Parts: sequence; C-alpha cells; structure tokens
Amino acid sequence: MATEDRVSEESNGRHESFEEKLDRNWNDLLQELRVMQTGAQIITAFLMTLSFQNRFDDLEAYQVGLYITLLAFSALLTGLIMMPVAIHRQLFGLHVKDSTVAQGHRIVKAAVLGIGLMATGCVAFIVDVVAGDRPAFIIGGIVLAIMLVMLWLLPRLLKRAVRSQRAED
Repeated sequence: MATEDRVSEESNGRHESFEEKLDRNWNDLLQELRVMQTGAQIITAFLMTLSFQNRFDDLEAYQVGLYITLLAFSALLTGLIMMPVAIHRQLFGLHVKDSTVAQGHRIVKAAVLGIGLMATGCVAFIVDVVAGDRPAFIIGGIVLAIMLVMLWLLPRLLKRAVRSQRAED
C-alpha cells in the first residue's frame, strides 16, 4: 500500500489506512452494541414478565401507565441498538463504511443515554410499587442525576481534558 494511503502515526498513533481505521472503529462499535444489547434485552425481558405476576393486578392506573411506557421504551431501545447492524446490512458492499460508522457512532451515543433513562425508569417504577410515590420520585431523581453524570457529563469532561492535554503537547 502506498505511503500516502496510510494514516500518519502522529495523527492517531497507528500505522493504518483509512479503511483499516474504519474497520477498527466499526468493530469497536459492534463490541459496545453487544454490551448494551445484553442489558437492554434483560431489562426488556424483565418488564415483559411483570404483567404475568399476581401482584400486577394491584397496581394503580398511573403505575400501569408507567409500566406500559417503560415496556414500549425498552422495546424501542432494543430496536435502536440493533439499528446500526440493520443499516450496515442495507449498505453492505456500497463502499460507504465511513457513513455507516458515523451513523453507528451517533446511534450508540443515543442508546447509552437511553439505557440510562430506561434503568432510571425501572428503578422509579419498582420503588413506587414497593415504597410509594415520594420515595420513587426521590430515588428516581437521584438515580437520574447519577446516570446523567456517569453517562453524559463525565465522558464530556474526559473528552475535554484529553483535547486540552493534546493541545498542550
């Protein structure tokens, strides 16, 4: 392969072509999707079994509404997590991996936040059923705040710190 087709070591610390970088990034995205898919599927399966429990009949109308919302959200989130693979299948062989990787990246970022919201909703729902409205709002709010810090704020701060460090070097 010609040297001009290679990405310079200074730009990313690797000796790889643009296509090799895209392949590596796509494989990284697939690994992240596998991790998220397992969690989303477990929560979705958990939600799907709840309506068959004896105690389900004791839920208040708003709790049933929250349950149905969480169930629908978890099913849609599972679909979102599978979306990059569906896109890849449709675009396979068209030599647009750069676009596929870029779209996959955006979808994975949305899915990470979606899983945080779904987990928060499940915690709030369970606490509401077990302990009532007030504890559900308090604990759900705390979990939501922590999820936002872990899944949105800290990664952004780390990215900023890395860019700042690189600018100083």
